[in-house]
Amino acid sequence: MPSRRDILRYAAVGSAMTIGLGAGALAWSGTLLGEYSVMDMGAGGEHAAHAGHDASASAAGAGVSVTSLTADPDRPADVHVRFVVRQEPIDVPGGRRVDGFTVNGTSPGPEIRATQGDLVEVELVNESVTDGATLHWHGIDVPNAADGVAGITQDAVPVGGRHVYRFVATDAGTYWYHSHQVSHEQVLGGLLGAIVIDPAGTSAPEPATDVDVDVTALLHVYGGEHTLNGRAADERVEAAAGETVRVRVINTDQGTAAVWSAAPFRVVAIDGHDVNASTDVNGQRLLIPAGGRADVAVRVPSDGGAVRLQVGGARGVIIADSSHPEASAPPATQPQDTLDLLSYGSAEPLAFDPTAPDRSFDYVIARRFGVIDGRPGNFWTINGRMFPDVPMFHVREGDVVRMHLRNDSGDVHPMHLHGHHVVVLARDGVAASGSPWWVDSLDVHPGESYDIAFVADNPGIWSDHCHTLPHAVDGLVAHVMYEGVTTPFTINGEAGNRPE
Repeated sequence: MPSRRDILRYAAVGSAMTIGLGAGALAWSGTLLGEYSVMDMGAGGEHAAHAGHDASASAAGAGVSVTSLTADPDRPADVHVRFVVRQEPIDVPGGRRVDGFTVNGTSPGPEIRATQGDLVEVELVNESVTDGATLHWHGIDVPNAADGVAGITQDAVPVGGRHVYRFVATDAGTYWYHSHQVSHEQVLGGLLGAIVIDPAGTSAPEPATDVDVDVTALLHVYGGEHTLNGRAADERVEAAAGETVRVRVINTDQGTAAVWSAAPFRVVAIDGHDVNASTDVNGQRLLIPAGGRADVAVRVPSDGGAVRLQVGGARGVIIADSSHPEASAPPATQPQDTLDLLSYGSAEPLAFDPTAPDRSFDYVIARRFGVIDGRPGNFWTINGRMFPDVPMFHVREGDVVRMHLRNDSGDVHPMHLHGHHVVVLARDGVAASGSPWWVDSLDVHPGESYDIAFVADNPGIWSDHCHTLPHAVDGLVAHVMYEGVTTPFTINGEAGNRPE
């Protein structure tokens, strides 16, 4: 039975189709997907030629299966976690009961805490998620076999099934995990949680990141109810006067989250990468894309007062002197000015030269009317093509890759590349001048363009998609494929794999 939203969309598209056919103004195309492999996606040599090599080389020889791209199978785990996922109602504290998904009986699921260099092993057991489930480690550059994308790196885990993920926590930082099976339903429904990787060693941290108290602030909307760490309420944090609190803000929602305060704060990390020489932010808001994270440092007032860090608009983290735990701080008006991360902090050299890339690609987002799998709609296009006939970005291990993102649509798109972090080189032709802006989730606003770069140092087949997940369902997803890598998994087949 189609939903009310689908009925309205079909009606609108039907009207547009009638008008378009009458006026000859709309070019329609249709696709029936059925079962397919991402190995068959892309427009063949056209996109490969743009990359400067022959796409057929990617399939040459027997290839390396994604299933073989794993962490050391003989190394014992330093951190072992068992997650049981269920499809069940969630009683949101301070809110209402909603239908959703839980991990070990809660949503958000338990926070995983590891130390840089640890081998993390997570056993996923599906007790009752009827469509199957996976776990994707958002922002962590895991080996491809552990990426958790149904139909690309594994089959969805059915009810009664289990799957083990293993990866080395190479990079310290703030990350999160979520299902990548029917993700537009399961992520919205709460099958997710936080993962924090602490730095290794005992050497003193940089002054800008020196903190006394460390807290997580995970944002999620359950059935229209804005929550912070799973509660429809503010979060209170106690610390001594003069101490610094690190607030790890994780945006698990479908839109951009704003962070601001009446007091100065510092942005000490973005998407798990430290900001070089961060400075106080005053009278500006920080915007975090869907899927993105930001670590913010706030100092407790020496006069025994409280500081309120507004996160996501509806909720706040109230940081108070432990000797005055009930001190309050009223919400401050959201600033109109936005902190520009293109120029925030101080520049430092990159470990590679993005001015001499081995591969250069365009990723141009627009939309047009069409039909995908019998669904009429105004679908997203990539480089003028509609899913699944979208580019496959072919690379070789060791390549320096440069990509030009351009948004010719009317919506914001938080673009997320799996398995890699990218560095922002320029926005709308203006070169980055601050701390190297490393991201795995990047908001591209209507009319904006970005130049980004990364080193292809993690072999596999990797999704590169919009993290407003309904956009991915409607075709805003492409892939980066390493030469010689293959996958035995398919989408829409007997295993029921539906990654988006």
